[in-house]
Amino acid sequence: MRWRWWVILLLLLLLLLSCCSGSMCSEQQQLVSRIAFGSCANQSAPQPIWDAIIRFDPQVFIWMGDNIYGDIRRPFKLFGKERTIGPWKNVPRFYPCSELEMKSRYLKAKNVPGYANLTRSKTKVIGTWDDHDYGLNDAGKEFQNKITNQRLLLDFLDEPRASPRRKQAGVYASYIFGPVGKHVKIILLDTRYHRDPLSSDGSILGDAQWMWLERELKGPPTTITIIVSSIQVISNHSATTGPLFYPESWGRFPREKSRLFKLLSHSKRKGVFFLSGDVHFGEIARYNCAADYPLYDITSSGLTQAVEKAVSPPLHFVVRFLAWLTPAIMRVKDKSCRYCSCTYGQPNFGTIEINWDSDPVGLKFAIRDEKGLPAIALKLPLSELQGQKMDSQMTIGLGKFQKYCSLEVDLPWFVRYRLAIFFFSTLAVLLLANIGLLLCAVRSCCKRCYCKYKHD
Repeated sequence: MRWRWWVILLLLLLLLLSCCSGSMCSEQQQLVSRIAFGSCANQSAPQPIWDAIIRFDPQVFIWMGDNIYGDIRRPFKLFGKERTIGPWKNVPRFYPCSELEMKSRYLKAKNVPGYANLTRSKTKVIGTWDDHDYGLNDAGKEFQNKITNQRLLLDFLDEPRASPRRKQAGVYASYIFGPVGKHVKIILLDTRYHRDPLSSDGSILGDAQWMWLERELKGPPTTITIIVSSIQVISNHSATTGPLFYPESWGRFPREKSRLFKLLSHSKRKGVFFLSGDVHFGEIARYNCAADYPLYDITSSGLTQAVEKAVSPPLHFVVRFLAWLTPAIMRVKDKSCRYCSCTYGQPNFGTIEINWDSDPVGLKFAIRDEKGLPAIALKLPLSELQGQKMDSQMTIGLGKFQKYCSLEVDLPWFVRYRLAIFFFSTLAVLLLANIGLLLCAVRSCCKRCYCKYKHD
């Protein structure tokens, strides 16, 4: 008789497993046509942008890093006990906070009303991290709190306790959404846990993550593959904004960037594009010389942190002018852009819309403002990302092929450094003008004194 009970128990167990499996499959097989993504959200700042994200009604939302600001920033100080800038700098400008404070900041971020409404909806929330939620500005593998902070990030994302992400070194992961024939694969990279120092031209991903990424890209094909990197992959603004400042990007690790493009080319994977954050403005970049189709990088940054918010509104035009002046040969420029530079320096989020019903399947990338209106947008057929024959309208763009091929470091020096040239020339003019005014004032004063002396 006992064996009958064992048979019944086994059948019940199999039935339970099949039900669980079926529910997981139904979630995975739901057709995905709207994806939203964002980065750089200061938990202490107002976040009205979530209302626009919810109105967009994404089926998936992707955090791309700096989901909170978990480090502490000292003010700029040239003199005093703690000097954070200048030749006499004696303390770092950023330092990490305690585990308890990190927990508190994540809790504050999770309870932001708009974001809380998003998590209670049907939207699937996934994500990776960047430096500030990793725990320290510009930090890499040397950061000591990374194990603890990995757990805190995964708690924030409601990652299951049994998830492999809780057992591995790093938060990289992949997901597949949609039914067969309309699969959307999302690959989340970890550009922090294994990253070598910025000036080393070493590794960004580390050996284990490179092996994993190779398996992911050479695995079963999917209609669309989205690779999420917290830092920009295609644009290398550090090559054109130095020596004023050097934003992080894959371009600061030339060998890693070359390795990534070679892996994409050898994998023969179709329908790949990138999403990135970090830089506090939005843009769309394109590179034509890595695969047999163009690679796009849609950058959205940030949900609260943005370059134009760093200056008063009357000076926003200066930021936009400098964005236009900075060489950006990978940037996609279109008449539909809100500003001439085709960047957007106000709070923003990114969206992907997939029109599965059109023939060919259509894609629309957009960088949207706090009201949900597109500031930058790009439409293209999915066939363009599959190496298929382009139609006559797309073929016209081949005349600009080289524009999206040459690297920023290969630009003539007077073009590459024109932002720095403009900056230092402006400083020189202002300095000379002040010296001239001072000399005029001294001369006028001396003349008055001389006239008075002569009169006496």
